[in-house]
Amino acid sequence: MSQQYDFRYRRRYAGPVQAVILDWAGCTMDFGCLAPAVVFVEVFRRKGVPISMEEARAPMGAHKKVHIQRITELPAVRARWQEVHGRPPGAEDVEAMFQDFVPLQLDCLSRYATLIPGTLETIEALRAKGIRIGSTTGYTREMMEINLRDAERQGYVPDVTVCASDVPQGRPYPFMCLKNAIELQVDCVAACVKVDDTVPGVEEGLNAGMWTVGLAVSGNEVGLSLEDWRALSEEERERLRARAYKRMWQAGAHYVIDTIADLPSCIEDIERRLARGERP
Repeated sequence: MSQQYDFRYRRRYAGPVQAVILDWAGCTMDFGCLAPAVVFVEVFRRKGVPISMEEARAPMGAHKKVHIQRITELPAVRARWQEVHGRPPGAEDVEAMFQDFVPLQLDCLSRYATLIPGTLETIEALRAKGIRIGSTTGYTREMMEINLRDAERQGYVPDVTVCASDVPQGRPYPFMCLKNAIELQVDCVAACVKVDDTVPGVEEGLNAGMWTVGLAVSGNEVGLSLEDWRALSEEERERLRARAYKRMWQAGAHYVIDTIADLPSCIEDIERRLARGERP
């Protein structure tokens, strides 16, 4: 008597990378992701509650209103707020600070809009391979219009830009990445690579089923301007780099690199892995 077996087959994508989805601040422009951080500090200062730059950066990557809310949830910030106002911060405080945040952010965006070194060269290399360029951001559409204009003047124009205000939920939910995939007409999310400098941004890519690359040096994890980064001793740079790499690896990134300038080698390796039948 012949033995019967149950066979199960897995379908795997083995083609090339079709799309790379990039973050904005700390990834393609604004080395150090400074523009949002300095404004978060200012809006809390206006409420009489000082916060550190580290506290301002803690929820980076989220929709900016959600970001403010998450800062108010930090125990040390809540304690300071209670001391100043005699009560914990509430939804009305978050809304008031967001209303302060918007004009302040709009006013300063162009001051931090310089493209990160290597951005244009990387985009050119990706497009030469037929890869489409998407982007996601925690900025609102109004804010993003300023960045888009400043980027275009410097030669960078992504094929698609999706804002947190365009989808039901921002990072770490996958909706911005998935909307990019739809608009870029990608036929398999495993053919997409998400690149981000924040932990929620890495989680966003993973939740969307995409290959995910964390940027350790140019963005939120180190949080220094290019000039300040270059002014550090090699020992101090290595200390900050190692800490940032650890954060990105712990978030689950498939690859961790310093800046967007290092991305092409990751894409080449991902395509080798796809050809072998690997998936994110």
